[in-house]
Amino acid sequence: MPRNPRLLSLDALRGADMFWIIGGHALIGALAVALQWPPLVWINEQCVHVDWHGFRFYDLIFPLFLFLAGVSMPMSLATRQERGASRWGLTRHAARRGATLIVLGMVYNGLLSFDLASLRVASVLGRIGLAWMCAAFIVIWCTRRTQIIVLLGLLLGYWAALTLIPVPDTGVTSLAAGETLGDWFDRQFMPGRLYQGDRDPEGLFSTLPAIGTALAGVFAGRWLSREEVSGSRRTIGLLVAGVVCLALGGLWDRAFPINKNLWTSSFVVWCAGWSLLFLGAFYWIIDVRGWNRWCRPLVVIGANSITIYLLVGFINFGALTGLLLDSAIPGRLHPAFLPLGVLTMEWALLGWMYRRGIFLKV
Repeated sequence: MPRNPRLLSLDALRGADMFWIIGGHALIGALAVALQWPPLVWINEQCVHVDWHGFRFYDLIFPLFLFLAGVSMPMSLATRQERGASRWGLTRHAARRGATLIVLGMVYNGLLSFDLASLRVASVLGRIGLAWMCAAFIVIWCTRRTQIIVLLGLLLGYWAALTLIPVPDTGVTSLAAGETLGDWFDRQFMPGRLYQGDRDPEGLFSTLPAIGTALAGVFAGRWLSREEVSGSRRTIGLLVAGVVCLALGGLWDRAFPINKNLWTSSFVVWCAGWSLLFLGAFYWIIDVRGWNRWCRPLVVIGANSITIYLLVGFINFGALTGLLLDSAIPGRLHPAFLPLGVLTMEWALLGWMYRRGIFLKV
C-alpha cells in the first residue's frame, strides 16, 4: 500500500469531535439558555445521551473517535511496513498500544488511588484500546475478504446473541437495561466495578461490535489511501457509503434498536453512516479543496486528543478559569464566559504543545 501524507482533515474532524467533550456542549448550553435561539436550543438538546434506545448526536462522539482511529490504521501500518516492520512487529505494536490505552483508562478511573475493590476496569479509553487492537490484529493477519467476513460476522453474530440466546439467569431473551445477555456476561466475567452496578456501557461483551466500528474506519481509510483515485471521487465514495449505511442502520433499527449502551449492530452501521458523511465533508473541504485555514483550532485539539481527554479528567479547568475570571473581572459574569474561558485555557495549553511538537504518542 503506498504511503499517504498525513490527512489534515483527520485531525480536524477528531478535534471537532473532542471539542464537545472538553467544553463545547457546556458553551452551547449556556448560550442556549441565555439567548433562547431555536437553533442553539436544538443543538443543546442533542448534547445529551439517549437513556436507552434511540439516538442523539452526542451519542456519535465516542463511535466517531473509534471510527477515526480505524481510518488512520491502514496509513500508520503501511508506514511501519515501509520501515521494515514484520507482521509480528506490527502485532506487538498493536498489543502495546491497546494495553497502554486500557491502563490509561484505568488510571482515568482512579487506579492510582489503589482502591482496587471499587475500581472500574472498563473505560472509554479501554474500549478504544481493545477494539482498535483487535481490529489491528484482523487487518494484519487476515485478507481483505476475510476482514469483511469478520465484520459481518461480528454484527450479525452480536444481533443473534442478544435476540436469540436466553439469558442464563432468566431463561429468556431481553434488550432491557440490566437484563441482556451482554449484561449477564459482564457481571460474570468483567473484573472490577460495573458503571451502572448491574451493567456497564463499556463492558466486555459489547466491545465485540465496537471492533466493527474500528473496522468500518479501516475500510474508509483504505479507500482514502487509493492514490490512483482522485480526491473528488474519494469524497463521493465516502458520501455514498455514508448514505447507504444510514439507510441500512435505519432499517435494522426496526428489528434491533439503535442503542449506544448496548452498542447494537444497528448503532454501528448508523454511526458509520454519519462518520462517513462527516469524514467526506471534512476531507473534501480541507484536503481536496485546500480550504484549511479555518480548521487550525480543531487540528490543535485533534493532534493531542488523548492528552486533553486525560487532562480534563485530572485538572479542574472550570475552577481555574473561575478564579482567573473573578480576579480579572470582579462581579457577575455572563454565563457563557466560564465555558468559553475553559475552552480558551484548554486550547492555549494544546496550542503551546502543538507549537513545540509535544504529542502524546500511544
